[in-house]
Amino acid sequence: MSSLVLRLRTLVRLSIACTAATSIVVAAGCRQGGNAAQTTSDPAVELGSENVTVVSAGTVESGPLVSGTLTPVSVAQIRAQVGGPALATYAEQGQHVRAGELLARIDATAIRDAYAAARAAEASARISADLAARQAARYDTLLVAGAVSPRDRETVAEQRASAQAALENARAQLVSAQKQLAYTEVRAPFAGVVSERDVSTGDVVQIGTVLYAVVDLSRLQLQAAVPAAQITSVHVGAPVSFTLVGYGGRMFAGRVTRISPVADPSTRQVQLYTELPNPGNALVGGLFATGRVVTEAQHGLVVPGAAIDTRNLRPAVERIRNGRVERVEVQTGIHDVQTDRVQITAGVAAGDTVLLGSAQAINPGTPVRVTAVTDSTIARR
Repeated sequence: MSSLVLRLRTLVRLSIACTAATSIVVAAGCRQGGNAAQTTSDPAVELGSENVTVVSAGTVESGPLVSGTLTPVSVAQIRAQVGGPALATYAEQGQHVRAGELLARIDATAIRDAYAAARAAEASARISADLAARQAARYDTLLVAGAVSPRDRETVAEQRASAQAALENARAQLVSAQKQLAYTEVRAPFAGVVSERDVSTGDVVQIGTVLYAVVDLSRLQLQAAVPAAQITSVHVGAPVSFTLVGYGGRMFAGRVTRISPVADPSTRQVQLYTELPNPGNALVGGLFATGRVVTEAQHGLVVPGAAIDTRNLRPAVERIRNGRVERVEVQTGIHDVQTDRVQITAGVAAGDTVLLGSAQAINPGTPVRVTAVTDSTIARR
């Protein structure tokens, strides 16, 4: 009987031990399952489109930065060549004019009288010269026949020379009077646009008074300065890219046409000139421009400069791969300072999404999700 009781007690103890062990295993399994569920359900960090950019193909440039003013190549200040009252003006500021078009008229009454007198004097001198020439011809014949002395012939020849000189002087006076008469009509020296009108009907102008200014806008030039230390990388014919104030970041292009042989003693900078066509007169002179002389250009993968972390020995970017952040070392090429874009030669591929700004502080391995991609993101490529 006692043996049977002992056996029953042993079986109960084994049953209790198995039950406890099973509970421990189940509890541990539940805890492990709970941790796994928690790990897989960690919330992803949401990123806005301003925190990411896409690696894409593009062109980056380098070269000395320049700044200056855009001016017309041809500018004419038209001054009065004769004095007198302005009888009429025919062009206004901003008006397009043709070459030789009448801009203003100055009183020509006195000049016209002088011109008429000069014409009369030239006609009289011409008649006198013709008479002296015929007289000299007759004396040449008489001298051969022995009817006149050589001295008489010399006298007639002197008279002929004097008459011819008087004729030349009268012709010069006539040409001068004719020019003076023409100066009373102020005309455009070339086709262009009137940029200034400094005379009005009734004004009494003096010789040298500025009447009009006309500019030819078909060709413009950028007059800019480059540091003397970088002048060795600039040459005539080098391409120049620049932007203009008021044109919304639009890029313009030209080529260096002239380089000053002397640096400015105060700034130690060298002036250079870049010409560019202006079809349709779309651009106006006097605008401020900033740009660069392009000494090198490369086409490849590019990202904004802010996407590259240069704090460590090797540059790197934070890339999104399979919904998580990973740090990738990259090799860089040209840094376009003007547009703040950097060429990447190795480490990423076209289409990769990399982080910008404060998002770069996210630890590698963190799950992320981009909420939206807008046109501004694409514009930063």
